[in-house]
Amino acid sequence: MERTSIECCAGINLKSVLRNLKYTILMAAVLLARCLPAEAQQPTKMPRIGFVSGTGDPNTPGFQVEAFRQGLRELGYIEGKNILIEYRYVEAKVDRIPNLVAELMQLKVDVFISGHPVAIRAAKEATKSIPIVIMALGDPVAEGLIDSLARPGGNITGLSRLTRDLRGKRLELLKEVVPRISRVGVLWDAVTVPGQRGLAFKNYETAARDLKIPLQSLEVSGPNPDLEGAFRDAVKGRLSAVITARTTVLVRYPKRIADLAIKNRLPSMYEGSEFVDQGGLMSYAASDADIFKRAAVYVDKILKGIKPADLPVEQPTKFEFAINLKTAKQIGLTIPQSVLFRADKVIK
Repeated sequence: MERTSIECCAGINLKSVLRNLKYTILMAAVLLARCLPAEAQQPTKMPRIGFVSGTGDPNTPGFQVEAFRQGLRELGYIEGKNILIEYRYVEAKVDRIPNLVAELMQLKVDVFISGHPVAIRAAKEATKSIPIVIMALGDPVAEGLIDSLARPGGNITGLSRLTRDLRGKRLELLKEVVPRISRVGVLWDAVTVPGQRGLAFKNYETAARDLKIPLQSLEVSGPNPDLEGAFRDAVKGRLSAVITARTTVLVRYPKRIADLAIKNRLPSMYEGSEFVDQGGLMSYAASDADIFKRAAVYVDKILKGIKPADLPVEQPTKFEFAINLKTAKQIGLTIPQSVLFRADKVIK
């Protein structure tokens, strides 16, 4: 009788233990199921972009940075929430560029982006693995940056701005606007691209010969160029007009250059519309705002897994011809209606 009672008690205790064990397992499963979605919702590592800008500074980033940011926003990227951008500004100090690029490489950025030729070259030499998105001023194939526009190869892709290829068009426009044009000066700085001294001037020589327009070099040295001295030389040389090359140093002085051209009653042509906004007479160039905005598309594709080697380099499809009529009036120049009709932007 005692033995049966003990066995019953043991059986009851065993069933209780089993029930408790099943309950514990069930609760653990419920808790695990609740935890898994929470872990899945944990934020992933935000991609980090390295951007070396040839214009602007930390306080006033400039239109290139703003256009890139706009492109990112339209693709759903918000700085600080799902993407991080490390900005570095050249601020006309070209000798700093290798260090700026090295800083970004040390941060292991997911994509490097720049439109500055020295920064692009430094990045190419610094890495073979980090994707590089460029906004090249000239022909990236001829400059040895990529294999071809259709199949860039390596870790570089992006867009070409064709800045140098438009030099003939700028001279043609000056010839239409300036009566009896005889001699044109090219304002450029010698420190923009080390090892390529005089390139900004030489780029215009072939087109000038074809149009039978003599050129005069107006060379300055940065980062504090003697612009007044360059314009004294222009007046002394009896120039009909001046073209300002868009270099890292000169883009910092659009108003000063425009004011000097007006003061000396010299028609002026530029490689970017920001000069016309500050009082320059005319500019003809690919739309930088459009190009830097398009650069965001390349960054997006790379972050989604497409290799730079498989992304064709785009050439510009949008060009902008800008005229400042107020400036024309100040220097006593009448812009022909046939030229005005072709302008994309007219400042009155």
